[in-house]
Amino acid sequence: MYCQLILFIVWLPTFQDVTAREVHADHRRISSLVELAKQPASGESGLFDPIEISPAVLPKFPYPSESLPPMYPTFPTRYEPVLTGKCPVNFSHPGISNILDKTASDCSGPLAALVGNVICCPQFSSLIHIFQAFYNMKSDDLVLPNAVANHCFSDIISILASRGANSTIPTLCSIKSSNFTGGSCPVKDDITLEKTVNTSKLLEACSTVDPLKECCRPVCQPAIMDAALQISGRQMTINNNENMAGEVNHTDYLNDCKSVVYSYLSKKLSFEAANTAFRILSACKVNKGTLFNYFIFNLI
Repeated sequence: MYCQLILFIVWLPTFQDVTAREVHADHRRISSLVELAKQPASGESGLFDPIEISPAVLPKFPYPSESLPPMYPTFPTRYEPVLTGKCPVNFSHPGISNILDKTASDCSGPLAALVGNVICCPQFSSLIHIFQAFYNMKSDDLVLPNAVANHCFSDIISILASRGANSTIPTLCSIKSSNFTGGSCPVKDDITLEKTVNTSKLLEACSTVDPLKECCRPVCQPAIMDAALQISGRQMTINNNENMAGEVNHTDYLNDCKSVVYSYLSKKLSFEAANTAFRILSACKVNKGTLFNYFIFNLI
């Protein structure tokens, strides 16, 4: 004990004589930290911008023969479509290309069958009306000639499929190439329609469609129906006189003439405005049917 105490007393003065070593700061390290603390220059992405990940850098599933896990990221395969070459339309035009992209997105793959009546078919129907107008932008016609209707319809389906859409949309939505031609409607051009219908009233009613008011107190829907009745009335009268003993299907004339009226609206409005208006009208129709079924179900 005494020896250890003596050794400690001898060692203590040497500990007090120790001097601190001067440490110089690394200027290079400090400057790098300052650079990190600076605000990003204009044009540079900020620290809190969303991280964009290309599908090319996502990990590939190691077992291609097996089905993908439920949460594994998948992307629709896009490819260059094979077109007929007999539809004289520039499908790369921004106006129609954007509507095609929207339709392909709303009718993508297996989801098309699940949301067909609510999302896919209304958008596909809107595309048909807008394409009629796009095809005839430089003419007075409102429909497609029979000679190219099949080719253009086939090209549209090919383009939609190449952008990830379900290839069975025509069957799913009950829309054929004949919908391009105006069918049995007697009026198929701007000049005759404008002579028969008060187009100022029609455009005023459908230029801006309110998504809430239109479903409760419709304005555009009655205007379209009234215009269709006016341009179909002449042919309906002729057929009534020729088929007094038989049954006349007035619904076909009205539906064909409504398609012509939709085409006229698409020519007068921007494609985006027309697509929005047509989708709202479809939504009102779907919601009305849903509410009707709801009340019937509850009554039963």
